[in-house]
Amino acid sequence: MPRPTNKSDLLTLSQSNYKSLLTLIEQIPLEQQSAPFEYNERDKTLRDVLVHLYEWQMLLLHFVRTNLNKTSDFVPFLPAPYNFKTYPAMNREIWQKHQSTTLENAKAMLNSSHAQCMELIESLPPQELFIKKHYKWCGNTSLGSYCVSATSSHYDWASKCIKKRMRQYKAKGDK
Repeated sequence: MPRPTNKSDLLTLSQSNYKSLLTLIEQIPLEQQSAPFEYNERDKTLRDVLVHLYEWQMLLLHFVRTNLNKTSDFVPFLPAPYNFKTYPAMNREIWQKHQSTTLENAKAMLNSSHAQCMELIESLPPQELFIKKHYKWCGNTSLGSYCVSATSSHYDWASKCIKKRMRQYKAKGDK
């Protein structure tokens, strides 16, 4: 499915990609779910990928909930001192923050943030969600674009990371 451009497609693709991600994870034997990703410099384990998704969804939730009823002094999507040029440093900070988070907790946290994001998206007016510049705090883009990035597109990214790891293990003869 192409990138969503309306609320219905966003909800459908987000749910579908999330379910696909969970199905993919279930295909990995439990004892291998904590194994390192040899190819990735930042997200070194499945847990790291899941907490990355969680933290970006928490950014979305904070961004929307904080700004939705404000008329000025908007909160940016990325917390200071980060911006869209420097967010890789924020991602490394997220990785460090969660080194003691267990895989089970990461799964539970993502399940919770996913549900919250779906509830938030469901509550947003469909006719305004994908209009660029409709919300001043979204800059030159639409609120829907932020939602796509934190849900359906991010789930697709995570699935690709996991599939790459699975291919890596199969090539080595591991199951």
